[in-house]
Amino acid sequence: MTSPHHARRSPHRWVRVGIPLVLVLVWLVGGSVGGPYFGKVDEVATNDQSSFLPESADATQVSERLPDFLGDDTIPAVVVITGDGELTEDELGEITTVSEEIAELPGVVDGVSPPIPSEDGEAVQMFVPIDSSGEVRETVEEIRDLLEADLPAGLEGWVTGPAGFTSDLTEGFLGIDGLLLAVALIAVFIILVIVYRSPLLPILVLLTSVFALCVALLVVWWLAFADIVVLNGQVQGILFILVIGAATDYALLYVARFREAIGEGSRRWDAAVRAWRGAFEPILASGGTVIAGLLCLLLSDLATNRALGPIASIGIVFSMLSALTFLPALLALFGRVAFWPFIPKSPPAQIPEDLTQPVKGFWQRQARLVARHSRPVWIISTVVLLAAAVGVTQLKADGVATSDLVLGYSEAREGQDVLSEHFPAGSGSPVYVIVPESDLADAAEILDDNAGVDAVAVSSEDSPTGQAAVSVDGGEAVIEAFGPPGTAAPEPTVSDGDVLLIGTLTDAADSVEAEDAVRELRTSFDEEMGQGAALVGGVTATDIDSNDTSIRDRTIIIPVVLVVILLILMLLLRAVVAPVLLILSVIVSFGSALGVAALVFNGVFQFPGADPAVPLYGFVFLVALGVDYNIFLMSRVREESIVHGTRRGILRGLVATGGVITSAGLVLAATFAALGVIPILFLAQIAFIVAFGVLLDTFVVRSLLVPALSYDIGRAIWWPSKLSRGEEPGAHDDREQPMGASSAAEPDEDLVAEDGHALTRAEYRRTLEE
Repeated sequence: MTSPHHARRSPHRWVRVGIPLVLVLVWLVGGSVGGPYFGKVDEVATNDQSSFLPESADATQVSERLPDFLGDDTIPAVVVITGDGELTEDELGEITTVSEEIAELPGVVDGVSPPIPSEDGEAVQMFVPIDSSGEVRETVEEIRDLLEADLPAGLEGWVTGPAGFTSDLTEGFLGIDGLLLAVALIAVFIILVIVYRSPLLPILVLLTSVFALCVALLVVWWLAFADIVVLNGQVQGILFILVIGAATDYALLYVARFREAIGEGSRRWDAAVRAWRGAFEPILASGGTVIAGLLCLLLSDLATNRALGPIASIGIVFSMLSALTFLPALLALFGRVAFWPFIPKSPPAQIPEDLTQPVKGFWQRQARLVARHSRPVWIISTVVLLAAAVGVTQLKADGVATSDLVLGYSEAREGQDVLSEHFPAGSGSPVYVIVPESDLADAAEILDDNAGVDAVAVSSEDSPTGQAAVSVDGGEAVIEAFGPPGTAAPEPTVSDGDVLLIGTLTDAADSVEAEDAVRELRTSFDEEMGQGAALVGGVTATDIDSNDTSIRDRTIIIPVVLVVILLILMLLLRAVVAPVLLILSVIVSFGSALGVAALVFNGVFQFPGADPAVPLYGFVFLVALGVDYNIFLMSRVREESIVHGTRRGILRGLVATGGVITSAGLVLAATFAALGVIPILFLAQIAFIVAFGVLLDTFVVRSLLVPALSYDIGRAIWWPSKLSRGEEPGAHDDREQPMGASSAAEPDEDLVAEDGHALTRAEYRRTLEE
């Protein structure tokens, strides 16, 4: 036996057992502390869209000042009730009784309007202010239950308006804590059982993911509690899925290295250490790339995007820590038993020297295909991906109506349709305009002249309803009195010299027509009263500002993400050409995923459109995660190229990483697909785009396009590093190394270290260098 002078003996038994036990104990404590916070997320989460807008947005400023004019910080609910025809006096009396009962419910503040009949007499509406600082969904559900229980036969009621839609949206997110996690974990477990054919190893991998999520959630909860980040159901769902998927991917990479070491005869401690050394750099580079891409979201003007960046990055940090500490500790304790009943007893198969002959094994055949037909493979793959990307032209990502955010049944959406049949569709979701008191008449006239505004009122504490109708006569504002003849007209509420005008929109607040009306109002105010003289807010204005900001964000952030990831790849691979090729490959892959998604959304699911943030989120996740797999592949290729030359290194890297990356891709696609169980349009679209894009990256880009293109180019992919000139230690000129030749840098079969394990290539190279 040969005992190289650099080989080290295994540490004492108490070290080999003690260190893993301490690491496992630390993670158990972290998981036990963080686990209960799954049930406390709603204490720090919010789904109020206006809270995500930039502070400079008009809608944000109006939202912050509304309590000054309307009293308590409330969110309006609109109750609409219809009968079989024109409502009778008895039915109107019953409705009045119900309205009084609604006013007594907890969460409903003073100011419930009396029932307001429609012009056709077939419906009534009531405006119910709900305390926005309380449990809006619970209050809305209590109103709905009361309507169902107390309305007499023949009458039917709905709760719609901003509070109704908020309730339905919140209910849609309720499955995140239980259903989403259960579906994701079950899907991952099934895939892992199929891949490893072991009952124990999948459990160890899932424990790695679950404990990473528990500790990440603990940190995020306290950051949200301290108002450092904004947490909502959308961000929460993405955090859960991202951590489960990323932690499992990193765990699979480590397991592949550990399995390789066990198969070569290493003992469990030595295998754990060897696997850690082999997996550390790819996992760190992969996680760092994802974090860098996510932190680019801090450039967004939307608080929800800015929050997702650091929140998801925290999840990735703990995913890496768990895969590099908790899992190695578990495997160091369990050893080869973790793979029972199919314990690896031999090194993984490699490609044969002579590729002109038939080969065995899927990835060996894939390598043979790449070696013999590299140029046709990458050209055909590129053409297919570009053809799929043509569908991007059909993507409608300019915003969707609030009523379409919830998939499936929505009482608020149904109530909105009923409301629009009997009243102005914008009832309950008006446009708010804050202007100086001296400009009240001019502003009221601009509102009244707009075809999209049905009625104009001004906020007034003196009015029983909190507002009074206003018109313009001879250039002066005329406020109508509420009550019998002779009643004095109420005075408008003034705050810091400003008054609040309320315009009832003709069309539904989330409709394209309402958006056009609000945009026209803003233009008219700026032209006739001066830039910034009037602040326009409300539900429609909030949607407009959100969409406009999202479009601005994706225009700025997408190029920044590309540059940042490109620089990271250059540092990791110590080259320029390879990183550029990898970035181009994931761009083409993203375009293909988005193109196919557009066709599926329009033709199969018939979605009404997409939020402008959908392409941005899809890009950040697919580019960062797609580069992950290329990092796994190319870091191994570079390692093999140093010893065997570039072209053979590409083939060996493809065979060595094929199984683990395919498994990781399936796991990540399954976890993101699990988002589809949450009935929210945004999450369903992200689920499809990312899941489909990851599968494209796994089975086309990483398995065919990148290896074939790199093989065709040869060692020039490492330009300008020394490896591109064949000057790396142990590297061989591809032209001088025929495919059938053996590598002089391979260790002899009988070369072993003092502890008995066979030397790795890295150890053997160090021996030669020393």
